[in-house]
Amino acid sequence: MERKVGTVSRGIRCPIIREGDNLVDIAVDSVMEAAASEGFEFRDRDVIALTESIVARAQGNYASVQDIADDVRAKLGGETIGVIFPILSRNRFAICLKGIAMGAKKVVLMLSYPSDEVGNALLTYDQLDEAGINPYTDVLTLARYRELFGENKHEFTGVDYVQYYSDIITEAGAEVEIIFANQPTAILNYTDCVMTCDIHTRARSKRLLLAAGAKAVCGLDDILTESVNGSGYNTKYGLLGSNKSTEDKIKLFPRECQDLVESIQAEMLNKTGKHVEVMVYGDGAFKDPQGKIWELADPVVSPAFTSGLVGTPNELKLKYLADNDFKNLSGAELKEAISNSIKQKDSNLVGNMASQGTTPRQLTDLIGSLCDLTSGSGDKGTPIIHIQGYFDNFTD
Repeated sequence: MERKVGTVSRGIRCPIIREGDNLVDIAVDSVMEAAASEGFEFRDRDVIALTESIVARAQGNYASVQDIADDVRAKLGGETIGVIFPILSRNRFAICLKGIAMGAKKVVLMLSYPSDEVGNALLTYDQLDEAGINPYTDVLTLARYRELFGENKHEFTGVDYVQYYSDIITEAGAEVEIIFANQPTAILNYTDCVMTCDIHTRARSKRLLLAAGAKAVCGLDDILTESVNGSGYNTKYGLLGSNKSTEDKIKLFPRECQDLVESIQAEMLNKTGKHVEVMVYGDGAFKDPQGKIWELADPVVSPAFTSGLVGTPNELKLKYLADNDFKNLSGAELKEAISNSIKQKDSNLVGNMASQGTTPRQLTDLIGSLCDLTSGSGDKGTPIIHIQGYFDNFTD
């Protein structure tokens, strides 16, 4: 019988993960038990994905705000530190800010506006237009910001992040000054020791600051790159990708986990005879049209994946074929013509008009986004995802 179902994404429940747990056994056992319970079979090129959170938890990759403070003080001197371009997040950045402030006497906090890097808005462009403010050139003090715009609470969280971040800094024992600017070098009018907290533009910010004469520049990816006081660490990403664990502790992005995904792949082959692909995923990469938030607050969607997930989709657009190449066909003739086009397609469709409108992104970003939406970020209890049929096409 012809298959009538394409891609299926399943959230897989598993035990609560603790430090030292064997994730290879847990992941394999969990998907095998789910298959037995729900009555599905594994196929070659199925995808098994683990959220980065359970990987980091199994690794015990945690650090305290004191660990952050000690590393910041050692690398930036412990006096006046400029903290620029943080995202507005209680989970992602607030606890990092607490540790940074504990490692300084004064923090000059420079917020980008009208929104942060991932789209959390302080203001709207309409508000800037009405006030005659040019966000590309104008530097606003806190007093000027309040005079023009008053208090602005986040649409979804109800938090005034300007006041919230100010309170975190003072409660950590540091003096605080807040400005609003979008050029990284604007901070050098206040201090030459800078912590640049942007995620995806961090290399440019560091380059511009150093070229403009900054004395010391660190990104979040330069803090906790090795253990401090016995803490967890991430050699490649530092604090990037971390999130809140407790009021005084963060969970870092997982360390090297390529061996993990390859071991799960090997164990699934051993137990099922099927060659599956395996990845670790964090935030998806997509934008919310209502809140304007771009989800990706992690440095990458996937820090580790098996080799079959390298590359981008190589797909033809069915509606393009139906409306153009085969516009005079219908029914069985149309189906056969399109099926033949798919079977005969080139291995690389770059530049082919019949592929226009397909999503030109990395497979790991697309699949990771699907996984993130499937698992959610709350109490679903499904940190492992099983995806079937992702690599199928109309002819399978």
